[in-house]
Amino acid sequence: MKIEAWCKTDKGLRRESNQDSYLMNTDLGLYVVADGMGGHSGGEVASSMAVKAVDEFVQQKHSSFTSVRELVGKSYEEASHRIYDRAAHESPELQGMGTTMVCIYCRGLSAYIGNVGDSRCYLFRKPYLWQVTEDHSLINEQLRSGVLREDQIKNFGSRNVITRSVGYERDVIVDVLERSLQPGDCFLVCSDGLSGLVDDAKICEILNSHTSGDEIVSKCIESALQAGGDDNVTVLFLRVV
Repeated sequence: MKIEAWCKTDKGLRRESNQDSYLMNTDLGLYVVADGMGGHSGGEVASSMAVKAVDEFVQQKHSSFTSVRELVGKSYEEASHRIYDRAAHESPELQGMGTTMVCIYCRGLSAYIGNVGDSRCYLFRKPYLWQVTEDHSLINEQLRSGVLREDQIKNFGSRNVITRSVGYERDVIVDVLERSLQPGDCFLVCSDGLSGLVDDAKICEILNSHTSGDEIVSKCIESALQAGGDDNVTVLFLRVV
């Protein structure tokens, strides 16, 4: 199957730099979005290191693993080790840096989706949109445990607290999902600069209203900026043809 891909990123309206990173390796079938965190440019360093580590690991090791899910998981572990070790042994001013990361690795007739943090992957099968990944965030844990209700989210004071990241600790727990690919399937991967400001209904409306991948990513970023542009925003859109 062929994958068409588009991606755009924007630093938003309130940030001085863009700490998001992304990868589109169409030859390998690997697509990644990472949203960094940490002062002194730590977030930018962590997200770029994570994306590079996953790309290198999958390129070098993809033939060594019989389990693709294990390959994806190990690529995240490699990224986490590199980031943590850099801060611990080479760049102490970057101590505490880390990154969220969502990747889609298309191999054969399946998509393998890795996730750590609160960046998201959505599946769009016209006209419906589903969130595929689970947010590793304090707000989601509170919702799942019943401590917080949906109508209380807007007033929740710790909306940006994540409970898992790549590189903040040396070892990382990775969610890896497998989905069969069907012609017409679309995946939207984004940092929380989109999903934190633009609700799923609006994202679904954009996907139903536009067929051009370039227009879709542009409209998503435009919507995030219109909603305040509080954060860096990255949107990656894939279509199976």
